[in-house]
Amino acid sequence: MTISDGIMIVAVILGPILAVQVQKLIETSEEKRSRKLRIFKTLMTTRGTPISVPHVEALNMIDIEFGSRRLVEKDVITAWKVLLDHFSSGPQDQTDPQFQAKLDSWSDREAEMHAALLHKMGKAVGYDFDEVHLKKAVYFPKGHGQAEAHNLFIRNSVVDLFLGKKVLPIWVAGIQGQTNGTAAQAINKAE
Repeated sequence: MTISDGIMIVAVILGPILAVQVQKLIETSEEKRSRKLRIFKTLMTTRGTPISVPHVEALNMIDIEFGSRRLVEKDVITAWKVLLDHFSSGPQDQTDPQFQAKLDSWSDREAEMHAALLHKMGKAVGYDFDEVHLKKAVYFPKGHGQAEAHNLFIRNSVVDLFLGKKVLPIWVAGIQGQTNGTAAQAINKAE
């Protein structure tokens, strides 16, 4: 057996093994990119509703999926940490006469930080959006805003009702077989 025959035998044996290992590395890399891309797309599609459950879940996945040593991903983690810190620094005292101005300023800063995070995340997954586009180019129909406001009002009202802060108003429009004047008298007699 010559050296070239030995090399050929080793190549025949190791070739398929190496090919399988390379294929596994490629699949793992594609899977990681796919998870990062899913987070980015979720944050992009829900950026008009930042308190929605999918948006918050995607934000909370950033540490897990973007925690590598690559410089662009470190930028994502840094931007996320800055935004996360900002979330806990909003104005709290609603009795402060400057509360609304402080809240507006805080919200504007949050929008800038959120756009910076999406910008850095986009670069990490291969998209190049500018921060102005990320901040301003959001489609959020007025009807969705009204529906969210109504839902929030209803939830808060029900909570206040259960806590005894509000009462449920009830009007008697009429009792069958009674006229309006005698309906009130019938109710008073029943009490």
